[in-house]
Amino acid sequence: MTLWAIIPVKPLRRGKSRLAGTLTEDERTALNQELLEHTLNVLSGLKELDQVLVVSRDPQALNIARNHGAKTVQEDGQPHLNTALARATVMAQVHSTRGILVLPADLPLLTPNDVRTLIDLAVKPPVVVIAPDRHGKGTNALLMVPAGQIEYDFGEGSFQRHCERAIKSGARLEIVEIHSLGLDLDLPEDLEIIQKLKIEKSNAIN
Repeated sequence: MTLWAIIPVKPLRRGKSRLAGTLTEDERTALNQELLEHTLNVLSGLKELDQVLVVSRDPQALNIARNHGAKTVQEDGQPHLNTALARATVMAQVHSTRGILVLPADLPLLTPNDVRTLIDLAVKPPVVVIAPDRHGKGTNALLMVPAGQIEYDFGEGSFQRHCERAIKSGARLEIVEIHSLGLDLDLPEDLEIIQKLKIEKSNAIN
């Protein structure tokens, strides 16, 4: 199966605005770059993926993606996540990809095994594999085979909508609840959880 991963990325200096009360703009920019590079490093090492595609309107983010061997799509016009993902999916389909994995660039605990877990469930298509956020409301990973099986509907409450679209389309729906996939870094409380986990990991090593 030919499988592409698509990573949508907001402008690095504007992302994580809800952390503005906790981090400065420079700190948020550095954090966004670190998260993007982590995601690219995880995905680039997976032989199960044929290509990684980053879609963004930020030249710096696109340059980082290319340095990691990813393809890029420059957003233009009025930014809209679902429209950008649809365009990126068409590009992937032109290259005869069979499946699409959409991952945000803000999963600090993402591991190669997490991605393999999603891919292992994407058998006997049509199938849609979804990992919700830790609140069970947002969509933190969306894998579909074939590509374009459902329309993207990211935004508040997207998990339920994507599940409904998958069922309505006639695809088999697989839901994956993994702690590392469920924790997206968006709010100050998320940052506190990540910092606590880092301390615990450091203490365990020492």
